[in-house]
Amino acid sequence: MANLTQPPRRPTPLGDMASFMPLAQRPVRVRARSMAADTHFEPHEHGWSQLAYCASGLVQVTAALQRSSSEEMSYIVPPSRAVWIAPGARHHVTVIEAAELRTLYIDAQALPETWQGCRMLVVSPLLRELVGALEPLSQAHTVSAREQWLTRLVLDELGHASTQALGVPLPHPEQGDKRLRALCEAVLREPTRQAKLAAWAAEVGASERTMARLFKDELGLGYQQWRQQALLAHALPLLARGLPVGQVAALSGYASDSAFCAMFKAAMGQSPSRFQRVSGLQASAA
Repeated sequence: MANLTQPPRRPTPLGDMASFMPLAQRPVRVRARSMAADTHFEPHEHGWSQLAYCASGLVQVTAALQRSSSEEMSYIVPPSRAVWIAPGARHHVTVIEAAELRTLYIDAQALPETWQGCRMLVVSPLLRELVGALEPLSQAHTVSAREQWLTRLVLDELGHASTQALGVPLPHPEQGDKRLRALCEAVLREPTRQAKLAAWAAEVGASERTMARLFKDELGLGYQQWRQQALLAHALPLLARGLPVGQVAALSGYASDSAFCAMFKAAMGQSPSRFQRVSGLQASAA
């Protein structure tokens, strides 16, 4: 039987969090870090909300939907997207490709009350420029008028950012079924592997019927629906890098471009090429 247990990573220290704590008079703090591939931050939580995205590179963010929630979502985050994490929600981050990580720590009272759960946001060009301008100011000893104006603009842009339901639900790491968790993590590591549920189930020591039931009971999705979410999470960063649609289809395990485009449009409401155009991405030559 194959061992689906991922080898332990050496966690990266979170560093000095206190100096980045947002306050009422300084509700947004920006932290910029250059992170090597396979860097991993252990699960943690804090009393403020957080926005995580990359100026370049690729990260995976796994977070509880909200404070004390037993539900988790995993997000693959390209530079055109960001993940907002609710105050008190437990989360951890893994760097998939070397990344220029930008983390916004945001006072819990600074965003709309309707923002109760974690979500993926579209990062507009304006938001990207505002964050870059705010980063050095938010570390100064005193709060300047320019910082106050930029902070207001950042919060307003976040409040108007489009959301996308692109997370991949995961069973709770402690309360969820361990076999289901191992299977889900294995599929996320190899999303294009053409294996049926029966084969994955055998590798975690369970029957296909048992795993099908667990998907429904714990995640509210059938295995095929869940795997489609995992494939989307795999394909979106490739499209965000500007790869041609045909190449992304092949790298996502699809035998034809048309089948990949049909899946993508059914899930996203637009074709892969339109997604690239709307996101301001230029597909490279095939």
